[in-house]
Amino acid sequence: MRQTLLAAIAVLAAAIASTPRAAEAQNQRRGADYFPNLPVVTQDGKTLKFYDDVIKDKIVLISFIYTNCPDICPLTTARIAQVEDQLGDMVGRDIFFVSMTVDPERDTPERLKEFATAFDVGPGWLFLTGKPEDIRVINSKLGDRSRKLSDHRNEIVLGNDRTGEWARDTVLGDFNSLVRTIRDMDPKWRDQDHTSGVSNTGDTLLTLSQQPGQAMFKKICAPCHTIGVGDRVGPDLRGVTERRDRTWLSNFVRNPAKMRAQQDPVALALAAKYPGVHMPTLGVSEIDATDLITYLEAETSRLSDTPVADHGHDRHHQH
Repeated sequence: MRQTLLAAIAVLAAAIASTPRAAEAQNQRRGADYFPNLPVVTQDGKTLKFYDDVIKDKIVLISFIYTNCPDICPLTTARIAQVEDQLGDMVGRDIFFVSMTVDPERDTPERLKEFATAFDVGPGWLFLTGKPEDIRVINSKLGDRSRKLSDHRNEIVLGNDRTGEWARDTVLGDFNSLVRTIRDMDPKWRDQDHTSGVSNTGDTLLTLSQQPGQAMFKKICAPCHTIGVGDRVGPDLRGVTERRDRTWLSNFVRNPAKMRAQQDPVALALAAKYPGVHMPTLGVSEIDATDLITYLEAETSRLSDTPVADHGHDRHHQH
């Protein structure tokens, strides 16, 4: 996880392309005899039994995070939030999301609540912590046996406890393919014909254009930001090139943590305004940052005659 984010995406994409299916289900039956039934605590402070209350008879998407993560955790969580939007009312009814901390010593329910609130998660998404020894046993059974926070799994685990199907996938690949893979964990959905009206283009490739920053924005910025549609996890970026100096923007995009450490007043003000999740360090090069800033400027110009919509955090009211 010390590698840059863009390199990580490339490695994951290559790994996925080398297999016949993005998430190949494991044949081994997993259930009450495999998953620990240890106590866990939700972001709302409620104590649950991990197997009986979180896994049993459910279809689940499980990710691994820690709230002080400086790079990929906020992006993967934001990406899962986009999946939550796409699945709508299915989340909390047909499929359940679970984010397991890998840092239970520091990730209290209160800290997880703040983190979850930043992503406007719905009631079908649990952020879990607990006694460190219990969390490590659970995470180990789920495949995360990392000894250092920076080495924890960036993959997600998909499972259907009722059918015994378990698989791994990534949220950093093709978005439409990921959504289909998740839905396919439900045999009732899988047995129906959902091919009509389904796009096969996904979001992996964009037409070559004069806006090289477009692809970068879609991959690493859009999960947390909009351009002209209101704040999401972070601020709306419409007009940001008019409000901020280009040099400042480039420095912040490339290393926001450094600017916060240097007590940059604007960086600190942003951190105070969006306390749940701070802008992560994504390993963006100077050239890529320039392309991204140019794209934001072009999009602001294109939208100049369009009023800014005040949507804010209204995702779950639309479900």
